[in-house]
Amino acid sequence: MARELTEVGVVGLGTMGAGIAEVLARAGLSVTAVEISEDALARGRGHVDQSTDKAVSRGKLEPAERDAILGRIRFSTSLEDLSSAELVIEAVPERMELKTELFAKLDKICPPDTILATNTSSLSVTELSVATGRPSKVIGMHFFNPAPVMKLVEVVRTVVTEQPVVEDVEALADRLGKVDVTIGDKAGFIANALLFGYLNHAVSMYENRYASREDIDAAMRLGCGLPMGPLALMDLIGIDTAYEILDTMYKQSRNRLHAPSPVIKQMMTAGLLGRKSGRGFYTYATPGSAEVVADEHTPPAGGAATGARPVSAVGVVGSGTMATGIIEVVAKGGYDVLFQARSPEKVEAVTAALRRSLDKQVARGRLDEAGRDEVLGRVRGTTSLDDFADSDLVIEAVVESLPVKQALFAALGEIAKPGAVLATTTSSLPVIECAKASERPADVVGLHFFNPAPVMKLVEVVSTIATAPDVAATAHAVCAQLGKHAVSCTDRAGFIVNALLFPYLNDAVKMLEAHYATADDIDAAMKVGCGYPMGPFELLDVVGLDVSLAIERELYTEFREPGFAPAPLLEHLVTAGYLGRKTG
Repeated sequence: MARELTEVGVVGLGTMGAGIAEVLARAGLSVTAVEISEDALARGRGHVDQSTDKAVSRGKLEPAERDAILGRIRFSTSLEDLSSAELVIEAVPERMELKTELFAKLDKICPPDTILATNTSSLSVTELSVATGRPSKVIGMHFFNPAPVMKLVEVVRTVVTEQPVVEDVEALADRLGKVDVTIGDKAGFIANALLFGYLNHAVSMYENRYASREDIDAAMRLGCGLPMGPLALMDLIGIDTAYEILDTMYKQSRNRLHAPSPVIKQMMTAGLLGRKSGRGFYTYATPGSAEVVADEHTPPAGGAATGARPVSAVGVVGSGTMATGIIEVVAKGGYDVLFQARSPEKVEAVTAALRRSLDKQVARGRLDEAGRDEVLGRVRGTTSLDDFADSDLVIEAVVESLPVKQALFAALGEIAKPGAVLATTTSSLPVIECAKASERPADVVGLHFFNPAPVMKLVEVVSTIATAPDVAATAHAVCAQLGKHAVSCTDRAGFIVNALLFPYLNDAVKMLEAHYATADDIDAAMKVGCGYPMGPFELLDVVGLDVSLAIERELYTEFREPGFAPAPLLEHLVTAGYLGRKTG
């Protein structure tokens, strides 16, 4: 049975260490908080005071509760004051030599049964443990920043950590009101191993000028529901901290996807460390501020739509869920819409589905009956592609098959009037193949809507090497009219969102395949530790494992990156017919 700890210590009172001390004191433990100097101690005390005062001002703590919390923390500059601690958590800077030196000192000061815990986010807990004479009592307790708010703790056991030590720390995490996941000692643990590969990939995308920082961040926020875009998150974490974590992970894994992108080291060397220095990928009002201010890289508002061709009549090809959603969005945007389906029955089905969707919005008070009738009045159906001869923009939303799309664009290239824009909603196929089939490639652009189209704000505007500038501008102008947020990218596998999302999902499957952690723990780590709306396995089940595998194969085929090769476990699940929610 786990023992109930009462006397604990924290060494290092930066933002993280001060937060851990506060969390422990909030749970009723007696805390000795140690810093290297009086100045550092005063700053640490200031962090705790500021955090608890803010909680009082927001009504989350009573003044008496704050006073009780502060009364449980003894501030000190002497490690000797930890001589009666049952557990000591170190939260000093992320340098191996500093941490091993500290652990060697604590080993001499603390009683033999004191647990020594490290808050490292990426260093080897095993390597730290052997700096002591008690490696079996050394464990990782990786809190997330800010510790009083973030619910996740990764409990990291080494091959020699005693089971009672693990149980004591798990019980403490539960007492602190945290969600704990217990895992082995591997670079990055769960959350950082998955998060930093994705962040590094996003930095490479920006460094290669595939998309702007604003578009990369907006794509991941709006396309995946993430709380922050990857480059803004890099600025929050700190470019130097991110470099250290990636470098440590790469040295352990030798996975090229963990090798820090060159620009990260360049920024670190130049002192562009993110929010804390006032400049990173973005520029901030002052060092430490969260307020982004315009700089020389900030795009002009509405600039992407400059020079657009006029559009009043829009055609949509297709009768599936995505096509029906696009029809609704376009009609709501004020355009006259003509849609084509293969039979009169499918035309009727689309019209009925559109009416049901609008009726539901009327019932929920989001639309009045007059508005519904106005939208329906703008929509007509047909079974003949020839009826698109007068459309200014034709959007295809048919099955994700290249031969089918090529045949369709060959027909539209002949039917559509000169100057009409032809758009494909493909999420993974090369837009240039559709453009070539049309024999008017300058008029062709990708318009990748996200499902469900009436709800999701993001559209990826994908220009091929042949797309005319005014065609891309037309796509942006139409998206603005539809109330969508358009991001620009060029024609390569995955565009922005899928190119960043699916390697991350693949990494999660590989982590499960290696028996490093359970699917539940991996999902919990990403939801609770990183604020993701869904864990990777929940998301895979929703998307469909077969769909995910197809996209991962496209990415691997295009980039030839060994780390993008689909995990064998994913291949096996799809072969067995285990495809996610749709198969139960």
